[in-house]
Amino acid sequence: MAYLGKGWANLNSVGTLMHEVIWKLVRARKSSRRAVLLVGLCDSGKTLLLTRLVTGKFRNTQTSIADNSALYRVKNDKNTTVTLIDLPGHESLRLQFLDRFKTAARAIVFVVDSVAFQREMKDVAQFLYELLIDSTVLKNVPSLLIACNKQDVTMAKSSKLIQQQLEKELNTLRVTLSAAPSTLDSSHSGSTSQLGKKGKEFDFSQLSMKVDFAECSARGSKGEEGSADIEDLEKWIAKIA
Repeated sequence: MAYLGKGWANLNSVGTLMHEVIWKLVRARKSSRRAVLLVGLCDSGKTLLLTRLVTGKFRNTQTSIADNSALYRVKNDKNTTVTLIDLPGHESLRLQFLDRFKTAARAIVFVVDSVAFQREMKDVAQFLYELLIDSTVLKNVPSLLIACNKQDVTMAKSSKLIQQQLEKELNTLRVTLSAAPSTLDSSHSGSTSQLGKKGKEFDFSQLSMKVDFAECSARGSKGEEGSADIEDLEKWIAKIA
């Protein structure tokens, strides 16, 4: 019995050591990823958000057909820098650019136009669904923020409402696509993974990655002359950097 006890203790030690090694490898792999991707539909405000974060200034922007990137010094005690990468939101380009940069993503900011959300909800949910079941995203588990932009406009939807509506729409998409798996773009996702928990209504807490919501305004309440309302976005980047 004494021998068995010693053997069991040794096995426990080996198991603990292996767990620590694996955890260090996972952390090292994530720490090597220094990009924060800004994704979303066209005209959601991604480029202006990047400009505000990096320069603090307003700039007129236009729909991008290429990526924009810049180094951003995070507002924390570590004096950390990350690379912000704004990806085109056009339907024919967004998955192509996501494929190009997703392996470098430490975090993803999914920008939503809070004013046009009701009209664009199905397209927003479709893009978000494709992102969430992507095999690389599932493997690397980057932090995810749904940034509900344009909150300076009176008709903007709240982050709480946007979360509720997205959960309902993603649940509908999950049911529809699971019934017709041939409609999935397997060349992009490399996976037909079930989103959320089988047999339960979808909500973001079921995902392996941490999903946060924040309200922001790249334009700001005072327009071009004023400052942006992006404090919650800045705090979130500081937290994940």
